[in-house]
Amino acid sequence: MTLSSLGYIGIRSSRTDEWNGFATRLLGMQRVDRGAGSAAFRMDDRKQRLLVTDEGPEGLDFMGWEVETAEALDDLASRLENAGVAVTLERSSLADQRLVGRLISFCDPGGNRIEVFCKPEIASDPFIPGRPISGFKTGALGMGHAVLHVEDVEALLPFYRDLLGFKVSDYGLTPYKLYFFHINGRHHSFAMVGSGRNAMHHFMVELQSLDDVGQGYDLAQEEEGRLAYTLGRHSNDHMMSFYANSPSGFFVEYGWGAREVDPETWQPHETFEGPSYWGHERIHLPEGSPLREKMHRMRMEAASRGSRAPDPAPNCAWLESVTGRL
Repeated sequence: MTLSSLGYIGIRSSRTDEWNGFATRLLGMQRVDRGAGSAAFRMDDRKQRLLVTDEGPEGLDFMGWEVETAEALDDLASRLENAGVAVTLERSSLADQRLVGRLISFCDPGGNRIEVFCKPEIASDPFIPGRPISGFKTGALGMGHAVLHVEDVEALLPFYRDLLGFKVSDYGLTPYKLYFFHINGRHHSFAMVGSGRNAMHHFMVELQSLDDVGQGYDLAQEEEGRLAYTLGRHSNDHMMSFYANSPSGFFVEYGWGAREVDPETWQPHETFEGPSYWGHERIHLPEGSPLREKMHRMRMEAASRGSRAPDPAPNCAWLESVTGRL
């Protein structure tokens, strides 16, 4: 497998001031100075994970995927070019802006810009969160995950699965086609929603503590229109999360407790439970809308069956110390 993790995400937005407050005061990221008209944010020891610039239409600008070596980057570029994909070896000036060693770029069949890089720069100073949180779950799992609206999932499957090497974790066919892909132990680093349009659906960041998510949930409810999905638990990756409306109109999932997979042994499969065991009410949709009602019925059916995920590891230092002695 060539790609190792989701390294960073770039957003185009005329609302950089709103992004500053959203990313720091709600998400808990650390802002780093990148000059007028742009903003960048840290989540860990990487010098940047999220970039927001005021150039172009509102929405996703690029996804940055990491490979482990320069040789892997060259191999990927050759494979893409042999498949007829136009690849650009970006100048060092752009690599410097991304704070990486080397960088290539290309577009998927839906027109989404993809950057692949190696040798990310590591900060010498510690990560300082924008609000008191225990930190983000990153490391080898990467920044989190990205989910795209696409016109036709089936048309993009060969590109991501066969050419880029994403492995299918699972998929659902109702109420719309959903495909989830992993490239490391995170259940999915990328997913596609067959909604019939091209746009960013959401990106996800995972926290080290459930309390971080709960306090973020309280903060989101203090802002009019900020909450998009109520707190809930997903049926495939078992994440407990809520979704917030970002300043750019797409969602950001804020979660904890997701399962991890073994990429060597995991078997792709179709799911039938619906996206969530409980919660995740789509309050951004009007009451009575067909999709909101459909999701509600699926959750009620899961409740009637008693569907549930295994309990995650304890999130209490005292309990862990006690059970560890048993």
